[in-house]
Amino acid sequence: MQALNLDYMVGLVPVLLGYLPLTLGMAAAGMVCALILSCGLAVIRVSRLPVLNQAAQLFISFFRGTPLLVQLFLFYYGLPQFLSFLVSINGVTATIMGLTLHFSAYMAESIRAAITGIDRSQTEAAQSIGMTNAQTMRRIILPQATRVATPTLMNYFIDMIKSTSLAFTLGVTELMGATQKEAASSFLYFEAFLVVALIYWIIVEALSWCQKRLEKRLNRAYQR
Repeated sequence: MQALNLDYMVGLVPVLLGYLPLTLGMAAAGMVCALILSCGLAVIRVSRLPVLNQAAQLFISFFRGTPLLVQLFLFYYGLPQFLSFLVSINGVTATIMGLTLHFSAYMAESIRAAITGIDRSQTEAAQSIGMTNAQTMRRIILPQATRVATPTLMNYFIDMIKSTSLAFTLGVTELMGATQKEAASSFLYFEAFLVVALIYWIIVEALSWCQKRLEKRLNRAYQR
């Protein structure tokens, strides 16, 4: 049985960490865009706006019902055949687009559930003092729904970070792409992929700790 090459693994860590900002940057950009889009979709679904509601349902159904990898290939390889302005799109942009659209479909349903879970009496109370539907949503409903949805949204962000590993299929040299290249050049596949697995694990554990702290802070005002 061959022993692990610990020297190689230790030396590989700083190399891979150099690609970590790109990985986290793609996930952060995708999360921000997905959060904005999912809030819009959730409001449309709750308000049941004609036509827009059906369009939102179709959007959510498609992006929840197809694999992320297929969607990435569709944006990067497929759409430029029909939309000429997408010919110049690079792998990073395609990845952010894919993460945004894919995860916004899931996040929209989580936010919608959080919104509908707010007691109806609060909406009625806001309207009784003259608030419009938009003001009620912005000042009363969404702040409370944010607290409810935060744990789920944090979990989606963690999944998004792990999903950036698919970007290497589009030629992006991020954390996983760099690992693939290092492993191919050294033939130490187990060591290389073990190192990257540990890096992802540490990132997820750090975010999970932050999530628990954030939940505790958000729930502080509701504790008796």
